[in-house]
Formats: sequence, C-alpha cells, structure tokens
Amino acid sequence: MIKTTIVLFFLNILIVYSIQAQKIYATKTAQIKFESSTSTEDFDATNNQVESKLSDNGQVEFKLLMKGFVFDNEMMQDHFNGKEYMESDKFPKAEFKGTIANIASVNFAKDGAYPIMASGNLTIKGITVKESAAGLIIIEKGKVNTKSSFKIKLKDFGIVGKDIGTVISNNITITVSAKYE
Repeated sequence: MIKTTIVLFFLNILIVYSIQAQKIYATKTAQIKFESSTSTEDFDATNNQVESKLSDNGQVEFKLLMKGFVFDNEMMQDHFNGKEYMESDKFPKAEFKGTIANIASVNFAKDGAYPIMASGNLTIKGITVKESAAGLIIIEKGKVNTKSSFKIKLKDFGIVGKDIGTVISNNITITVSAKYE
C-alpha cells in the first residue's frame, strides 16, 4: 500500500512536470486569406483576427469567425456570409486542430526556417475534413512565426452556391500566417 502510494506520487510529479515543460505560443492576430481565380473573376478575402496556438510538442490550432473575412467589394462579403454560401449566422466559426508530424526537426532556440507538415481536422460550415499542408516555422530573434498555403475543395465543406465552378473556383487557395508571442 505504501509502495503504491509512493509510486503514484512520483508519477503525478512526472505528469505535472511534463505538462509544465511544454511551451505554448499563441496569438489572436494570425491571418488567413483565401483566393479564387477563374477565367471570369478573381477575388480574395482576408481575416486578421484569427486565434492560434502552437505547442512545441506539435499541437496546432486555428480558430476564426467567418464574418471576420474582409472583401474589397462589400456586396461579395454579404454574399459570402449569406445563405447561398457560408451561412455565417448558422455556422459562425471555422477551425483547424492538428499536429505537426516533424516537430522534432524544429529547433525553437535557433533562428532558421524549418519545413513542416501539419495534418488534422478542418471544420467549415459544421463539416470536418482531414487536411494536410506543408508549411514553415520560422524562428527569428526568438520569435516564432508560421506560414502555409494549401487548397481545399469547396464541395467537401458543403459550399455549393450557384456561381461555384464558373465565377468562383471549385478549389480555393488558403494562405495562413501567424506571428506568435
């Protein structure tokens, strides 16, 4: 009984130590931009109010409000958030939760650009799809930044408005960048 109690005590100390040893970087001003290009129209929108957390153990997440995307054309912004496309009142948030497979190759204590591969669950309009994306973790003067660009298929997330495939591309390019504190 005493041996079991001592073993459990030391296991608890090890668990607490390992949790505390993990470094988490965070920001509320990450940027997500998407672009569509077709023969009839090009457009993009940017959201600069994206929350993100990155852990030195490879866990990464991004959360955003869909209404945070800003378009050059206000009418496009209204259509984007409306019932035909994003239904932002019904599905106000999007998120990505995943892991960086090769996080061990990143030296958070040394300046440099480290290629990474992240994979996880991307949820848009209440639909979750497994996605993977290559990117970079950039360490500069002790500050951590990330960059990535990848494509998604709109139909995978139930985005099927009448202009998809003609005015709006079937595949949208997503660009993500974050400067962590």
